Amino acid sequence: MSMNPSGYEEMALFLIESEVGKREVERFTKRRPELTVEDGYRIQEALIARKLEQGYRVIGPKMGLTSRAKMKQMNVEAPIYGFIFDYMVVEGDVLRLDELIHPKVEAEIAFVLAADVQGPGVTAAQVLAATEYVVPALEIIDSRYEDFQFALPDVVADNASSSRVFIGSGFRSPVGLELDLIGVTLSINGEWKDAGAGAEVLGHPAESVAMLANMLSRRGQSLKAGQVILSGGITGAHTLKAGDTVTAIWDRLGTMQFRVQG
Repeated sequence: MSMNPSGYEEMALFLIESEVGKREVERFTKRRPELTVEDGYRIQEALIARKLEQGYRVIGPKMGLTSRAKMKQMNVEAPIYGFIFDYMVVEGDVLRLDELIHPKVEAEIAFVLAADVQGPGVTAAQVLAATEYVVPALEIIDSRYEDFQFALPDVVADNASSSRVFIGSGFRSPVGLELDLIGVTLSINGEWKDAGAGAEVLGHPAESVAMLANMLSRRGQSLKAGQVILSGGITGAHTLKAGDTVTAIWDRLGTMQFRVQG
């Protein structure tokens, strides 16, 4: 379909107002089933531009829907990307539920690059060679759409449900780490909820980051040194409620814990 730039801008503002107002809204494709993934990225670009105008800073890009579990959970077939802003990084160990709509948590491995990575044609080996550190992360996704239901164009437009992230303290060089074999367990209130290994993320988390570099290159963008890049959920996403305590334990990368405050 063809839409003028003001249409993309209007839809981006609608999503920003939903996030700020903490209210869920009807997904775009319910009324406009002709929306494409390309339209979704155009809306996302307008959303990112507006947040930058508001003075927020991009911490780094993220991949979404990279695991088989997540694709099945959200009924989609292809990974997507979005961006993490500075205001999304949680300092401390408390998640404020009153700032969000219907958040869910998933465990990830994040990459911090020592050098820029520019696609196309980037490989996982090139990503690993450019990586200074890997670090555990707990991403909080929070779709702005009713009942967390959406089609692919919707979630792309909504900045891949980006909301909050806890970044661990266990910064490690990737040298000697078999990231595809690193496992993580996710528990809520001491009850086991999920587990997985890095291989859940497109076979290897570095494959996901390479795909991200190649996807960004089609829009004239690249991965930058110093960015914190989320490679995608190893586990499925699990709903949070007030009073919850979330604990994630990674092989060789340490433990993370936070509590949810209503």
